[in-house]
Amino acid sequence: MGGEAFKALADPTRRHILELLRGRDLTAGEIAAHFDMTKPSLSHHLGILKTAGMIDAERDGQNIIYSLNTSVLQDLMTWLYTFTDRSEEHER
Repeated sequence: MGGEAFKALADPTRRHILELLRGRDLTAGEIAAHFDMTKPSLSHHLGILKTAGMIDAERDGQNIIYSLNTSVLQDLMTWLYTFTDRSEEHER
């Protein structure tokens, strides 16, 4: 499991972006409306999420539409779940 995913999840702003995208695909402007930050700061957060493979970006005219990449999140959850399985074995 890549460290990029953990770095992406470590920041509350990025977790909030993921929560927003869970509801629907959004443009950068729609995401920015939920935060009080500069465009470069938002771009930085979106870049980290893209590098981690947690979001996808697709150009639609002048806009970039961001969407949640659930496969990476599912892989991360599956990996984390292996630890709960192991701890349950130790309890027996």
